[in-house]
Amino acid sequence: MPEVAVAGFAQAPNVRKTEGTTNGVEMLVPILAEAFAATGLSKQDIGFWCSGSSDYLAGRAFSFIAAVDALGAFPPINESHVEMDAAWALYEAWLKIRTGEVDTALVYGFGKASAGQLRRVMAMQLDPYLVTPLWPDSLAIAGLQARLGLEGGLWSEKDLAEVAARARADAVNNPAAQLSGTVDVAELLDTPYVADPLRAHDIAPVTDGAAVIILASEERARDLVERPAIISGLDHRIDSPVLGARDLTRSPSTAAAAARLDLDGVELAELHAPFTHQELILRRELDLDDRVRISPSGGALTGNPMFSAGLARIGEAAARIHRGEAAKALAHATSGPALQQNLLAVLEAR
Repeated sequence: MPEVAVAGFAQAPNVRKTEGTTNGVEMLVPILAEAFAATGLSKQDIGFWCSGSSDYLAGRAFSFIAAVDALGAFPPINESHVEMDAAWALYEAWLKIRTGEVDTALVYGFGKASAGQLRRVMAMQLDPYLVTPLWPDSLAIAGLQARLGLEGGLWSEKDLAEVAARARADAVNNPAAQLSGTVDVAELLDTPYVADPLRAHDIAPVTDGAAVIILASEERARDLVERPAIISGLDHRIDSPVLGARDLTRSPSTAAAAARLDLDGVELAELHAPFTHQELILRRELDLDDRVRISPSGGALTGNPMFSAGLARIGEAAARIHRGEAAKALAHATSGPALQQNLLAVLEAR
């Protein structure tokens, strides 16, 4: 089976609000052009297209079909879609290339969180009988998770603030980031709670955004980019959606996925952690020590576009390999409440 590599990556700026429609065309057209320009490919060269978005969030049926306007549906294209973060669309495209059906694929994700009541939408994914009627939003559930860790002595509020400060400092050189700059940990700890014990800096700014990744077989990728990022391992697992049925301070699905991958020699890890304490959970489950640089792009804490933030973590890790800044990297994506579903990808330069 052919190896698969990331040959190109582009993402739209993470912004609080866009004036475009919910089908993402306005966000996708510029970054599609950027990805094509970087690889020398055209739309006609792509064997398979796969997207990640949410019709429910967009408030319209088959909004992902409308997004095909950004691709050009004629001549007819081989296209698919997942109703979740586009990191899982990348998994589908990876399989297409692995099975030899195509040798190139383009994966994209988009979301316009500013279009509706996001916290209410997120509550609708919970247990419809016992949880959704209580209307706990994503911040409330994350607050419960953070509180359990505090009470268990796993982290302190200072630990969380240090994660936020490092993320914003790292994002200074990331033009797509919504938040960046140097902040003082003591000043962060002096701000009010948003969802006790979480403060504003502990919570990723939900943004409108989009991301694009071009995949190719290893042989084809070497014609497109000088240092292709080979996906040497890819696995995703899921935990129970019942919040009371699992220890929220752990992430068994992340550990299970990691057990099937070779993480030795990983130099950096792009973690999709929308809350500061979730980064600490992931680092523990992945056994990442201080020698591994965590989310050098700033991560989701500096911009968390729905349905493309996870894909962007893979793209950011691959971009470091393309530029020669790393030889082996780990990328992570999550979906669902309190780190319910987790995907890991190992990328290498060979």
